[in-house]
Amino acid sequence: MAEQLWKGRFSKAVDSRVNDFNSSIRFDQRMIAQDMRGSGVHAAMLAKQGIISEKDCEDILNGLASIADDLASGKLEIDPNAEDVHTFVEQTLTARIGDAGKRLHTGRSRNDQVALDIRLTLRDYSHMLQGYIVELVKVICKKAAENTTAVMPGYTHLQRAQPITFGHALMAYAWMLLRDLQRFEDATARMDAQCPLGSGALAGTTYPLDRQFTAEKLGFAAPCPNSLDGVSDRDFCIELANAISICMMHLSRLSEEIILWCSWEFKFIELDDAFTTGSSIMPQKKNPDVTELIRGKTGRVYGDLNTLLVMMKGIPLAYNKDMQEDKEAIFDAVDTLELCLKTVTPMLDTMKTLPANMRRAAAKGFINATDCADYLTKKGMPFRDAYKLTGCMVSDCIAKDQTLEELTLDEFKGYSALFENDIYDAIDLIKCCEGRTSYGGPSEGSVNHQIELANAQLAAWEANNA
Repeated sequence: MAEQLWKGRFSKAVDSRVNDFNSSIRFDQRMIAQDMRGSGVHAAMLAKQGIISEKDCEDILNGLASIADDLASGKLEIDPNAEDVHTFVEQTLTARIGDAGKRLHTGRSRNDQVALDIRLTLRDYSHMLQGYIVELVKVICKKAAENTTAVMPGYTHLQRAQPITFGHALMAYAWMLLRDLQRFEDATARMDAQCPLGSGALAGTTYPLDRQFTAEKLGFAAPCPNSLDGVSDRDFCIELANAISICMMHLSRLSEEIILWCSWEFKFIELDDAFTTGSSIMPQKKNPDVTELIRGKTGRVYGDLNTLLVMMKGIPLAYNKDMQEDKEAIFDAVDTLELCLKTVTPMLDTMKTLPANMRRAAAKGFINATDCADYLTKKGMPFRDAYKLTGCMVSDCIAKDQTLEELTLDEFKGYSALFENDIYDAIDLIKCCEGRTSYGGPSEGSVNHQIELANAQLAAWEANNA
């Protein structure tokens, strides 16, 4: 069992079961790079303020660098018996450089140290996830551009409603994901606003720390203004988990669409064999397991968010050990979204679209009925009357097993003298889509404009994160 940093107060060694229960090294070791980065800046600040000597600072920085090098090369392994990542780094450093390592923790507590580490770690993870979202939206925009004239039924209540294009449907998900991108940026901006380092255990310190120096060196706008809040705040974890949850919800909705679209009942798309699985008994099966797993993993991420909310809802100021549970929850949420994004993007990129099947589906279900009513309205009939008349026409067509397009002009005129030959153009499915030129609609020009706007947002993100 590794030695605890806090052993001086105690006359007995900690029970091995308590040590195992209390230890967080299994999951917080992934913050080791951020922990050493924070320690390096803290040491530089201590030397700048004359709290430790320049020689001690130099030894600390060199020692931290040697630990990083040895971890990268595999020469050094993290001790699984260490209480946490902070203990492992400090004890390893002290073993290498002596008393200078013992001075590193001057003016610092593990409470503000871990609050810093997790912010730095989640900042990195947020940027990573944003990059994966950008790559997914690029693929969606590319697929949408290839399908701006692929007419398909649009649905409400999963009932055929009005004609749209496959490109229009895909761009709906592009805009959902672009909002997700903004949520990650917003959450990261608040994460970067305040640096907790220097808050101490809860009440600051008597040392003349330069908290502005450490905040700026670590990429924060300013120190957090209240030391109690600095060590007990986990809003940034909850905000990031919320952004992840909403993004997973969008991926789950897209997954449900794909599951429907690739079924024999729809057959609008075909997934590449590399992104599907089979059955152990039914040789004909081609299962969309990736999308089904995304649906399932969405509930898992919601659980991570709920863990964080419930963990924080009843604890008093300031730091409480409950908060150790934040890392497993938020790291799991990050890992899950990362895995989903890295898998769904190439799956969509290799997806084959079947426009002829989409067009056949669009020919049924009277999805041009609204256009028929609009035709009469533009001829002078009040819309509510046109709506009612068209409903009667649809009912009659259903009884006769025919479509609106199959009605003769005389049959149209039997319903209203306002019908002329141009009714056939008005209810043509392709022209129905092209006629919907309103902003955000399914016409080819409108969808192309949406793609341009989305690509502009992606380019702006890439420019800001180059």
